[in-house]
Amino acid sequence: MAAISGSLFLFLTFRRPDAKYMIDAARATQLINREDAAIVDVREMSEYVEGHLPQARNIPLGQLEQRLGDLEKRKDAPVILVCQSGGRSVEAGKKLAGLGFSRVYVLEGGVAAWRSAGMPLKKGSKK
Repeated sequence: MAAISGSLFLFLTFRRPDAKYMIDAARATQLINREDAAIVDVREMSEYVEGHLPQARNIPLGQLEQRLGDLEKRKDAPVILVCQSGGRSVEAGKKLAGLGFSRVYVLEGGVAAWRSAGMPLKKGSKK
């Protein structure tokens, strides 16, 4: 199992042509605290309620284009995309960048890396 996880991590890491937009938990925290970065969790709601970054809004990858209105005011502000391990966030980042969002970042390693860094997670959903 460890070998499969490690292989998947390496595959996801080295297939990313846009690695300059990848940020770690420390850089994400700086953007959140200093520049009021929006956090968008692109996982499905069932994954989101199990644990997400505080202040993250849930917009599943499959709904991203339909829910652009939720992010329209953020086109020139930092937007941090998060998923479980980074793969879906990269796809979401490419979509947003293509739609004119100028400061799109992907949390490298996703929620798993955030948790490993000892950062807080919140359970449940906003209602």
